[in-house]
Amino acid sequence: MYSHMMVGSNDLERSKGFYDALFEKSGHQDDKGRLTYGRRGAVFMVTSPIDGQPANHGNGCTIGFSFDSPEEVDAWHQRGVAAGGTAIEDPPGIRSNAFGQLYLAYLRDPDGNKLCGLYRPAK
Repeated sequence: MYSHMMVGSNDLERSKGFYDALFEKSGHQDDKGRLTYGRRGAVFMVTSPIDGQPANHGNGCTIGFSFDSPEEVDAWHQRGVAAGGTAIEDPPGIRSNAFGQLYLAYLRDPDGNKLCGLYRPAK
């Protein structure tokens, strides 16, 4: 359904360091300074707001990234904290909801955007 997700940043160099560490690869930076990361056909981007106003996070918004195991989620979460992110909510672990049992970990990036690492066991 989605083609890409984009978040704003007030410091693209800081964001580049954070997301390069989080995704264990360098993001492509285009001629407008936007950072782009790809995984499994999905695109995640970071940009300075084009309206010139300060970037801020969307209250109630969460951007989720899929992983192949709880261990990958844990490693993602640890890299994010080590790179300047903030661990939020409960520690990484299993949570039950309408979709069944999910293994989740939550972070805020240095600009306050809420991120989630998710592993969904096969049924």
